[in-house]
Amino acid sequence: MKALVKIAGIPRSTYYSYLNQMNRPDPDAELKEVIQSIYLEHDGRYGYRRIRDELANRGKKVNHKKVLRIMKELGLQCQVRMKKYKSYKGKVGKAAPNHLNREFTAEAPNEKWVTDITEFKLFGQKLYLSPVLDLFNGEIITYTIGSRPTYSLVSEMLEKALEKLPEGHKLMMHSDQGWHYQMKKYRYALREKKITQSMSRKGNCYDNSVMENFFGIMKSELLYYKQFESIDHFKHELEKYIQYYNTKRIKAKIKMSPVQYRTQFYQTA
Repeated sequence: MKALVKIAGIPRSTYYSYLNQMNRPDPDAELKEVIQSIYLEHDGRYGYRRIRDELANRGKKVNHKKVLRIMKELGLQCQVRMKKYKSYKGKVGKAAPNHLNREFTAEAPNEKWVTDITEFKLFGQKLYLSPVLDLFNGEIITYTIGSRPTYSLVSEMLEKALEKLPEGHKLMMHSDQGWHYQMKKYRYALREKKITQSMSRKGNCYDNSVMENFFGIMKSELLYYKQFESIDHFKHELEKYIQYYNTKRIKAKIKMSPVQYRTQFYQTA
């Protein structure tokens, strides 16, 4: 070994310094185990920023650069890296003004809800998802799924959502100008519950970008990420994913899951 060190031109002090470092226990061993556990718990959907946030939620303040370095050492990388369904069919009813006006924040739950429809193609069939999202915390209030984008897909969604709406609310419900939301029955159901109806401007997806963002995340983390055995299997996994999205998945903006954020709000109110 002395001859090799001499040939390499490495000072003896440097060699023994490296040797001592190699024999020391890894100071990040415990942190590495926790990071690996979080990564596996979220099925590879978390990158270093969300893992950092989850560590903070567990009382471990770790710089994001260190988390990134450790993930690279462990070979951990976020695995999550779309003809859009368009429900607009012209003027079939009455369009509402854009009261939301891209004000995508809310001071409390049940102040601003947004909704839309998206399409899936699986096993040679089409499925349509109609969810409602609360802009306060990004929580999915409820959803319906069906093989056709009929009015009942939206009316059943609305009925399920209204069952969760508390008395004394001041709710605004925003959507695009899809034909379902222009229907007299839909508009009447909102008016009966004293809900302000709001609609995006025609052909402007940015007016409902929060809902569009959810669809993109859900498709990346579920539809394109997993393998499904059947339509029923997909529906089962979708139900599990939305439960995960609401209760466990950290939203970068609020540093916790939507349900945790809502619970914290009511505890401190």
